[in-house]
Amino acid sequence: MFQPDVRKGMPPRRLERGTFEQRFKSAFVDPVFAPLQRELQAIADAAWDAYDDSRKAPITRKAGAGFADPDYEIAIDWLTARDAIDDARRRHDDPAGASRILIVNGSSRTEHTCPGEMSKSWRLVEIARETFKARPGFEIDVLDLSRTTSEFGKTIHPCKSCVSTAMPLCHWPCSCYPNFALGQAHDWMNEIYPLWVAAHGILLVTPVNWYQVPGPLKAMIDRLVCADGGNPDPSSTHGKDAAEAKALELAGWPYPRHLAGRQFAVVVHGDTVGAESLRRALADWASDMHLMLAGSKSEVDGYIGYFEPYATGHEALDRDVAFQAEVRNAALALVEAVEAKRAGRLIEPGAQLKDPRPK
Repeated sequence: MFQPDVRKGMPPRRLERGTFEQRFKSAFVDPVFAPLQRELQAIADAAWDAYDDSRKAPITRKAGAGFADPDYEIAIDWLTARDAIDDARRRHDDPAGASRILIVNGSSRTEHTCPGEMSKSWRLVEIARETFKARPGFEIDVLDLSRTTSEFGKTIHPCKSCVSTAMPLCHWPCSCYPNFALGQAHDWMNEIYPLWVAAHGILLVTPVNWYQVPGPLKAMIDRLVCADGGNPDPSSTHGKDAAEAKALELAGWPYPRHLAGRQFAVVVHGDTVGAESLRRALADWASDMHLMLAGSKSEVDGYIGYFEPYATGHEALDRDVAFQAEVRNAALALVEAVEAKRAGRLIEPGAQLKDPRPK
């Protein structure tokens, strides 16, 4: 079988110790740290040792039974994330359990940091949440991505595009983070993945930022690539061995759709431009993940205070009762779709057909 080369040639990014220490200590410029320079130097020395030795995942154990290579040293943090996903899947699959809705607030704006005011997206999330709460038998989780801009230690690190090397190199859940050697810690995705897995329905609420989704929402979308064809066994590629991953893909990769069959709805709002195209892009993305659109009423886009001053945006939303009603309708459509799917009344046409061009 043909085995493609692993192409290399980009410039190295290794730092000299002086540069590393300068960057490491730059987080401690507050005068409160001035008396602690000796302690900071000891910590910087330890951090350099981890960086110089490239200890990405320093706490591991043997993978054990059920893995392709039982002797592979697998990261404890990855195993913890996998266990949380497995628990979420059991809750999702329990026919006697409550129906779960995940509402995603895609706005990075919040009153608790520089903007000084809540986002209109949050108000729309609250409208949807109240609509869901009025329906018996539903439990609601709210994923507020504005926490990445206002809460210490809430970070969604960027996707490293492992899938573009070979799909099996993209692990489910993502094994790229945390990378302690590079200081890439506090990755929120290991808490976010189980929310998506447990949900029967997902409602995305987002503003338009320059024709695109806000940065935190885009980061989450990119990091969900592992949910769509990702490899649930990192030992099969011995971590990030690109050549092994290429061989696995070329031997015939099944592209498991880890979120397939969940219902979704989309609400996009803007000020002047981009709402329609962003709504379509989000619906296309969710459909590519094999999620199911909850009917025509579940796609909403519109403009709040069209070309009006930003300063009166909330007053414009107060007046726009029609847009508020459209958000409620999207929530109700999602409720109906989830209830029908769980009762066996809603079947996705073509769901059992073989994909001639898998991802």
